[in-house]
Amino acid sequence: MVGSLVQICHNCGSGLGFSKHDNGFYYCDYCSSQAEGLIESGVDDNELFNRYSASCNRVRTVNATAAEPISEVKLTTSQYLDHPNISTAGMEVVVGDGVGPTEPSDFGSSQKNFSYDEYYSEIRSRYLTGLQVMVQLQCQALVEKFNVSPVIIGLVGPLWLRFVASTRITADEWADQAVHDSEAHTQGEEEFNAVSTYGPEPVNIHGKRVVYVWYKSLRRTIPVSCSLAISFLACHVAREAITPSDMLNWTLEGKLPYFAAFVEIEKQIGSHSETCPIRVSRMFRPIKPISSQKLESMAADVAQKICLQLPPVNFYAIASRYFRQLSLPIGKFLPLACRICEWSTPPELYLSASDLRIPTRACVMSILIVTIRVLYGINGYGIWESSLSNPNCSSSRVKNEDTESLSHVNTNVDEDLSSTNFEPSDSKSDVPDSKLNVMELLHILEAKYSELDYMHEYSSDLLSYLQYCKDVVFSGLQSSNEGPEEKELLEEFWDFYQNNKAAETSDNQSTCSTSQCSDRDQDSARENRPSKECPKDKAIKQLKLDMEDNKFCYIPPRTKVKRKDYLHYARRREDVYIYAVHADYYILLRSCAKVAQVETRIMHIAVLTLERRLQWLEKRADSSLQMKLNLNDACGFCNNDSVQDTGDDPMDLSI
Repeated sequence: MVGSLVQICHNCGSGLGFSKHDNGFYYCDYCSSQAEGLIESGVDDNELFNRYSASCNRVRTVNATAAEPISEVKLTTSQYLDHPNISTAGMEVVVGDGVGPTEPSDFGSSQKNFSYDEYYSEIRSRYLTGLQVMVQLQCQALVEKFNVSPVIIGLVGPLWLRFVASTRITADEWADQAVHDSEAHTQGEEEFNAVSTYGPEPVNIHGKRVVYVWYKSLRRTIPVSCSLAISFLACHVAREAITPSDMLNWTLEGKLPYFAAFVEIEKQIGSHSETCPIRVSRMFRPIKPISSQKLESMAADVAQKICLQLPPVNFYAIASRYFRQLSLPIGKFLPLACRICEWSTPPELYLSASDLRIPTRACVMSILIVTIRVLYGINGYGIWESSLSNPNCSSSRVKNEDTESLSHVNTNVDEDLSSTNFEPSDSKSDVPDSKLNVMELLHILEAKYSELDYMHEYSSDLLSYLQYCKDVVFSGLQSSNEGPEEKELLEEFWDFYQNNKAAETSDNQSTCSTSQCSDRDQDSARENRPSKECPKDKAIKQLKLDMEDNKFCYIPPRTKVKRKDYLHYARRREDVYIYAVHADYYILLRSCAKVAQVETRIMHIAVLTLERRLQWLEKRADSSLQMKLNLNDACGFCNNDSVQDTGDDPMDLSI
């Protein structure tokens, strides 16, 4: 007798077959349910085959049904639920070879039914994996392109894992809570559509796809911009001289993987899956860049969530970098700046989760501004106006006042520099230490203000801009037609543009030469004519317009100086806050603000905050030094006149 029979089970749909038991009935090898119409007859198989044809077989034929997934099988009617000895390794082969296809395979396979847990587990796993890949790409770019210490590679892993654990999106109740919140926060009443148009995907009570509910919950809890915050936090912990504005500029230029990072993520995890129909380009492509202040506050917020105590920013490295950008001697300014930083320890040097806090880079630059003002006495003596003086438009009185104030400042600077012995720095600078005076300093800062206009590299020429659009703006998109005809047409257009560009350059050069000649003639004619407005007045008028644009008010130079100490500025409020400052200070302020990439008003507020703190510390120090010990209230040992210093105390060494 044959001990097994290959048939498809009506109950579970498996094709493993049926095995004969001692009672004469056949049972399914997978679900152990009894086969209907199959019973041992006691007839030899050979005799049965010879006497009966296949159509007269006593085994009742069953209708072929498609195999259902194991997850949807109902085993409640099974007689035996435990099958430790059953092997399911060849089940898929048997199912495929069973009775034959029940539907045309040429038109596509049947859609699988996935469970609720499989949907949210896949979406969560793909989102976290994609963000982790983005963070890894950013850290790799920082190390390779911007000479950041490789220490951040080891730091970013624990930071990322601790932050993910703090959000609790890996908890078992996260998916149910997200669905519950979507159902509770839905505005208005929506009728539930029992017949879902999204196939087997789960929906909430309002008929919305739960897949997108989970995706929005993930993106709200851990936004894509959080990858930049994690990378910047790793650089901050590693004490790197990198500011949030640097991260933002590198992101906009495409040097730091952010806008086009989804292309590399798609190569590693795929475009989408059956349980996660959302494409990678939608999940990991940012809509707009974040601000530098938001990036700094996000990094501080991440540190608070993982209970990480952050150190202050690396003042020495950032200050050295700013002095190099300003072309100022580091050996002269940096020691005093570090001394002021150590003495004041402003809290603005620490990252803050508040978006309204003064940026850390502004606090660093405010210390440098105070240092320059202390060393060079920039307190409204009219040094900049004196450099613009013209005998045709300035009276002897103004000349004498400017010269007197200039000599006063120079003597103060010489006294400050002679009393302070700074060690020379190894860093090279464009300006020698010994020959730098106040007027030269202001000229350097004024020249740097026009040179420090930050321009992205892709805006240099058309070819760089087109390459930037291809790699960053339209990354992941391909041309609809990549045939040879389109390539030839593009090459012809490009050659036409290059030829016209060369012709326009030659024409512009000839036009510029003729215009320069005419301008020279006009300038010479203007010089011969008597001018009503001198160059000094024009420069002051232009400076006043620039100050008004930034909500500043021009103050004339000080004439009757009663106290030749540090000058503290204040602000007044009309419709808005108006900041009244001198021209010397404003030239220093706007140049330093452009280096730090903050607004001039924000830079001035940071300076005022630091000055108030230093003034408070000076008052506390003076009050402490003025306190004298009251010897009458001292201990008796201090008031005992008989106690004298007799050298070493006598010691009795006898035993």
